[in-house]
Amino acid sequence: MNGASSLRRELCQRAQQYARTYALPHCLSYGEAPTVCFERYEDDSRHGNFLPSTYEAILRNSNWTHRLQKVHAQGRKSLPPIEYNTRRELDSCTSSDALLMNVFCCPRAFNDGRVYSMLNVKPAAKPEFGFRARVPLTKGKYDRTEVDMRLGDLLVEAKLTESDFQRAPQAVINAYRDFHEVFSWEDLPQTPNDYFSYQLVRNILAAHASSCSFCLLTDARRVDLIEAWYTVIRCVCPIELRLRCRVLTWQELAKVLPRTLRGFLAEKYGIE
Repeated sequence: MNGASSLRRELCQRAQQYARTYALPHCLSYGEAPTVCFERYEDDSRHGNFLPSTYEAILRNSNWTHRLQKVHAQGRKSLPPIEYNTRRELDSCTSSDALLMNVFCCPRAFNDGRVYSMLNVKPAAKPEFGFRARVPLTKGKYDRTEVDMRLGDLLVEAKLTESDFQRAPQAVINAYRDFHEVFSWEDLPQTPNDYFSYQLVRNILAAHASSCSFCLLTDARRVDLIEAWYTVIRCVCPIELRLRCRVLTWQELAKVLPRTLRGFLAEKYGIE
């Protein structure tokens, strides 16, 4: 929690300064350590939580625009009411989904091919957000779990200030058809009733079932999440699957992004 709280405080401070500098419409959540919630311009030409060129690209793509509509789960309780719309999850300055879209919807992000190369993805692959993977369960059923992004044959889980990878009852995870084949389950972090890092386990199983690769995108300042990743990945039994899984930081990815996008990430997120 210390890593998550520290990064959240930094991002909120940066977002307040960013909003003041560019006179962006926004509000602050209730509480002692307020989160910045950006708002669209009245004509919907811009949105403070997105690089302007990226937001324009999102509006031109109906599938991407749909992703913006995710309702903020705590919006009614933690944020001032808004007249013309409900609060959206991707309005928040700490939204990992907003950061993901800022990077992969940027019009020039893929121009020189270095992003494709870094992610080991075939050129011309298009990002699909909120991808519904089919993870086989026992008795012929499937878990249509949501993956943050699919890019070609790569599944991506994006993290920023989330506290952890969640936990789930052992009975839930044992119900995945390939769980005991894929994982050395005795070595996974667990309690007598639950497994930790449920999202990682589920997404690795999704990659296995679809013959895809899997990448965790997280912040270099989240050492706790990176350590949790290695704790799980060492429990993956098939070597070929383990080699298809990797962790990448936003900071590493930023090195191959366009200059304007790099400047935006550095100023707003401290990603340099």
